[in-house]
Amino acid sequence: MIALITAVAGRRLHLSRQEEWLRREQRADTVRVVVAMDDAPIEIPTAGDATVLRVRADGALPLAAARNAGAEAAIAAGAELLVFLDVDCLPRPELLDAYAGAAREQPDALLTGSVAYLPEGVDYARPETFEALGTVHGFRPRPRPGIREPAAHELFWSLSFACTPATWQRIGGFDEGYRGYGGEDTDFGFAARAAGVELLFVGGAEADHQHHPVSDPPVEHLDDILRNADRFAAKWGAVPMRGWLDAFAELGLVTHDPVTDRYARTPEPHLLTARPAPASAGRPDTRTDAA
Repeated sequence: MIALITAVAGRRLHLSRQEEWLRREQRADTVRVVVAMDDAPIEIPTAGDATVLRVRADGALPLAAARNAGAEAAIAAGAELLVFLDVDCLPRPELLDAYAGAAREQPDALLTGSVAYLPEGVDYARPETFEALGTVHGFRPRPRPGIREPAAHELFWSLSFACTPATWQRIGGFDEGYRGYGGEDTDFGFAARAAGVELLFVGGAEADHQHHPVSDPPVEHLDDILRNADRFAAKWGAVPMRGWLDAFAELGLVTHDPVTDRYARTPEPHLLTARPAPASAGRPDTRTDAA
């Protein structure tokens, strides 16, 4: 049995599109787990087959806790494969089959797939156009169907990934000490490496990322990113999200101590507007820059 797990805060339209795409899969061996992060009630079209959980936010988006809760529920239900899909992602038809095949052959690996970012104004009723319109991440592998390509753990992203329950437990799940936006997924990749779990990009396990506005750098998440960067650095001895942190420094929002390699809020940060993000930009582009 495959459990497909999604955490959501807002994004109701994106969730409904994702549900529509999933119904096209029509896999009898798939159960759905949706985790609401202190959100309004969620109605799932496949409610008879879905588990809907709720995780309190307490002022900061509890992404790590939400994913852990989803995995726990899926394992309790007897899932043999955990597939995590970000609420913004629309699975291509081969995604579940590709993950399932890779997990059968390499059950001890952490699996992830390619994601293409769709532009604003795309016609979601015409998924056959997505291949031409989407922008695939520039420095992550995109192997052909049937190929599993090893990759550095810094390249792990939480938009789309899968693992067996045994591998999940070996990694230890997500560190719930990360609160709010940023860092928890790179930490998960590092935890996999520390546990001796190989990261593989799975050919054919592809998804399309629905468009939504982003800021570059994400100044609205400044405090979360600084707090989580400090946690990551203390734990792993490396600074994550450095691209964003350096951009904050350029805006005068933070200072960087070259001796300690630590970033901190300026005493009186200026109220500046973030630069518009390029069409190909997305949340994972700089989050995985851990070194």
